[in-house]
Amino acid sequence: MRFSLCLTRSIACLLALGGCVSITVPPLPPTPVLPPMVWGTYLDNDVGAINFAVWAFASPANTRGQPIEAARAIIALEYLSGELVDSPRWVRVDSNTKFRLRQARDEVRQVVGIRADAPPQVVVNALLAFVQDMQSGNGAASGALLTAPLFSKGPQATFDAIANLPYVQSANLATTRVAQQALGPGGFG
Repeated sequence: MRFSLCLTRSIACLLALGGCVSITVPPLPPTPVLPPMVWGTYLDNDVGAINFAVWAFASPANTRGQPIEAARAIIALEYLSGELVDSPRWVRVDSNTKFRLRQARDEVRQVVGIRADAPPQVVVNALLAFVQDMQSGNGAASGALLTAPLFSKGPQATFDAIANLPYVQSANLATTRVAQQALGPGGFG
C-alpha cells in the first residue's frame, strides 16, 4: 500500500512538473505547391529544383542580368526548404543539410527583401507570377508584383536585387550538399 502511494505521488509530481514546463516549437511552413515543369522538362519538381538551384547559386554570373532565372532559383530554394523536410522521399538527406538549406533560404530572402515571416506559398506564387509576366514581356505587371508587404525594398530595388543576385555562400553550399546527398553517387533521387 505504501509503495503504491509513493508511486502515485511520484507520478503526480512528474505530471505536474511536465505540465509546468512546456516547450513550444513553431510549426514549419507547409511546402509550396508547384505546377509541373517549373524547371523546364523536369516533370519531377524535386530533381528539377535541386539541379536548378545548384547551378543558379554556384556563381552570381549564372543569373546576373537574368531576373527570370534568379526568380526561379529563389522559387527552388523556397520549395526545397519544405519539400526535403516533408517528403518521405528525402528522409535520408541529412537533417543538418535540411537545416542549412532553410538558413540559406532565409538569407536569400533577406538579400532580396522578402519578409522573413512570409508563407512560402505566397512567395512562390508571387515569383511564379513575376516569371510569367517577365516571359510574356509585361514588365509593368511584373513590377507591380514586387511590392509591400511581401517585398520590403519596393518594386525597383527588389527587381534590381533579383536581377543582380549576389553570391550567397550559404545557398551555394546548402544546395551543393543537397545535390550530393540526393542525386550524387549513392544518392536516391
